[in-house]
Amino acid sequence: MPGRKRSAPIDNPSPRTTRATRSSARRTAAKNDNDVIPDVVKEMVVEVRKAKQAAAENEDTPTEPPRKRKRPGEKPAKPSKENDAGNDGNDEEIEFEDVPIPAPTIQTMVRDTDDEEDDDDDDDDIQFEDVNINGAQANTRYEGPKTLDLDLTAYMASLAPKKGDRRKALGREEKDRRIETHKVHLLCLLAHVELRNRWCNDPEVQDALRPLLSRKTVGFLRPRASLNQFSRTESLRRGISEAKEVFRTRFEITERGLQRALWAENLDQLKDYKPPPDAETTRNKADFLKAAQTLRGSRDVGAQLFCALLRSVGVEARLVCSLQPLACVAGAPAMPKPSSKTTPKAKQPSKSEQYLAAVAKHETKFTPTTPGTIPRSRLGHPDATSYQIPSLLAPSPSTPPPLPTPKTQVKKIKGESPFPIYWVEILDHAHQKYHPVDPLVTFSQFNPKVYEPPSSDLLNSLTYAVAFNPDSSCLDVTRRYAKAYNSKTRRWRIDGLVSSRSGLKGERWLRAALRRYQPPSVTDLLQIELNELKAAELKEPMPRNVMDFRDHPVYALERHLRRNEVLVPGAQVSGTVGSAGGRGGLERIYRRRDVKVARTRERWFRLGRVVKGGEVPVKVLPKMKRKKKGRLGDGDDDEEGEQGAGNPVFIESQTEVYVPPPVVGGRVPRNRFGNVDVYVPSMVPRGGVHLPHERARRAAFVLGIDAAPALTGFEFRGRQGTAVLRGVVVAAEYKGAMEAVIQGLEDMEVEEEQERKTRMLLAIWRRMLKGLRIRERIMDGVDEEAEAEAEARKQEDKGKAKEVDMPDFDDTATPFHDDEDEDSAGRGGFFPSTNLDSDDEGGGGGFMVEEEEEEGGGFVIE
Repeated sequence: MPGRKRSAPIDNPSPRTTRATRSSARRTAAKNDNDVIPDVVKEMVVEVRKAKQAAAENEDTPTEPPRKRKRPGEKPAKPSKENDAGNDGNDEEIEFEDVPIPAPTIQTMVRDTDDEEDDDDDDDDIQFEDVNINGAQANTRYEGPKTLDLDLTAYMASLAPKKGDRRKALGREEKDRRIETHKVHLLCLLAHVELRNRWCNDPEVQDALRPLLSRKTVGFLRPRASLNQFSRTESLRRGISEAKEVFRTRFEITERGLQRALWAENLDQLKDYKPPPDAETTRNKADFLKAAQTLRGSRDVGAQLFCALLRSVGVEARLVCSLQPLACVAGAPAMPKPSSKTTPKAKQPSKSEQYLAAVAKHETKFTPTTPGTIPRSRLGHPDATSYQIPSLLAPSPSTPPPLPTPKTQVKKIKGESPFPIYWVEILDHAHQKYHPVDPLVTFSQFNPKVYEPPSSDLLNSLTYAVAFNPDSSCLDVTRRYAKAYNSKTRRWRIDGLVSSRSGLKGERWLRAALRRYQPPSVTDLLQIELNELKAAELKEPMPRNVMDFRDHPVYALERHLRRNEVLVPGAQVSGTVGSAGGRGGLERIYRRRDVKVARTRERWFRLGRVVKGGEVPVKVLPKMKRKKKGRLGDGDDDEEGEQGAGNPVFIESQTEVYVPPPVVGGRVPRNRFGNVDVYVPSMVPRGGVHLPHERARRAAFVLGIDAAPALTGFEFRGRQGTAVLRGVVVAAEYKGAMEAVIQGLEDMEVEEEQERKTRMLLAIWRRMLKGLRIRERIMDGVDEEAEAEAEARKQEDKGKAKEVDMPDFDDTATPFHDDEDEDSAGRGGFFPSTNLDSDDEGGGGGFMVEEEEEEGGGFVIE
């Protein structure tokens, strides 16, 4: 085969030899280099070499062909350095040279038979077959160089796991809107719970529920006062347990109750939103009474009926509700996105299937037991394991044995939270303490730590827990049930937030909202409960997470301090906390009372205080960087302004109360702008008085006394502040005169306003009378039918005038006459009345419509 060296035959070749592979041929050639080559073979090789060279020269091909492409698994062959000696008989210097052929893409050799002899003359008979790999053609056109872009960043991004859609950050307006919506929703929920609490006091509802409890249970619920403290509490506990078990077995949950309200990320989530088909249907008092009679409804209605049941037998019970308003802060969970895949609805079993399932569930099954599994098997009898030993305690003859009632599990609606929204609190008079009871969801009593759902629960969140008394007064008892009120629960409440519109803190707003539901008087029981809630808040342990220290009312970290907050010198360290993963080391924990607010000199002056002399600032705040405006003042220049030296700030202990200069000789001291700074009442000069009346400046001008405008603050719109002037400051001896003049000016304004109204009413009456006189003169001599017809036309024209704003009149047409009347075609319109006497009837006048002879009539101008 061209492109590779061939070995000469050996001295005694065998009659038939098997052709070796290319690798074996190379090894054979290397082994027999020193063997003697016959002369005949030499002559044949020389002739072939000369013929190939001549053919190559005629085809203008290079004498030295390109090196053949190495096949997979083929070892490189070392080129021979021996020179061709012709026919000189030097057998060891024979050199074989490759014959140039077109370089194929990929080739395979086809052999006719496996017994083909290894002869050099067979080289011309070797056949090669082109193979097309991956559909590529051998004869392809050259299309020029192509560029290959290698983007490692895009490749790595494609390998990274896909993240969910990030939520869009809320703007200031959206935050304010959510705060206001949260407040309105909270007030609506409070009114809703108040109404349900009032329904629990309804006599008809209580009469329908009272037969559920036996006399024995009622006796346990109302223990005798002669018992000791422990016995009374145990009696109440036992009575509550029996009442809860009776109510749990009798009440059936058939509807879905209240759940947490979530914000929608976009309007598309609300287009196809529909309330659940099994939502609560109790809308009014009649539905509530029906639920009490049938003992069917949602679990919220069940808790309310249980409260009414306890109140019906004289137990002091409170209705507790965990309000679920829309969140007022960013980061709250949103509505889940609707899934594209629709799951087929499960087929509900029929009544017969439900009955068979219930029978199979309560059916007694005996399973064979092997001897030795239980102690009774040691008796030796094969049926000893199934024998039931009778009780030695005989029942009391006075009380009949209770009928066997199988326990029924409470049905739960799929998709509801495993934590309740409504529950009941009962008063333990022995210990003067309220205990929670939940008969339908958690089946717990006297355990307040099982009512808080985890943060992963999207259907329930313990944010506001309010307890309503029978007299419609309520109390916020969230601290009793929240495990981490200060570090976690308080973040989702309105407490501490500031509304941009009202400017009131959230704590003040909540206190004002609950003022309507305050008890009529503070009793000893209420004071004990308030102290208990406060102690529960103080006993809350230190947070273990760094993020829980943010805005914590008791503890603080230095990293969470705001720009204008500093630690007082000598602040005590309360502990240390490690960052997530332990990378940042330990951080010191300080008390919140050691964190003080630092302000500049101007800010302290607006609070009526000045910095003491020689005080060193506790901190220097760097000035905010601002962008320089462009040359045209359009603010397109991206260069930042130069940063100044900063603003020194001071804490309150470095300031003192500002004492303004006094009023001397009736002259009020002023600042460089001609005003008096009265930001707080303590800034009024000694010997002066501040009159915050809008007419005080005019009264001072009337009296001719010295008065200085009072600067009470600034109104900021963006970064520009406008001074707010309210009233004046005058000497104290002119206070009585100023008040008298101000009162006189107010009386004069009231009189002027009364005169203005009188003149306006007289003008209205005058206009109406003139219209009546004009109408009377126009209708003089017209019968009643014509007058009625004119009135109808008037009403019709009014309707047309409302439809058409600007009617297009023709100068030649006569709209007030019939077109068929040729005599009156050229007439029409209005003309001044010449028969009116200006002296008669008060000088009234106006315009009259020219009347027709046949029909008669006219119009009154309004």
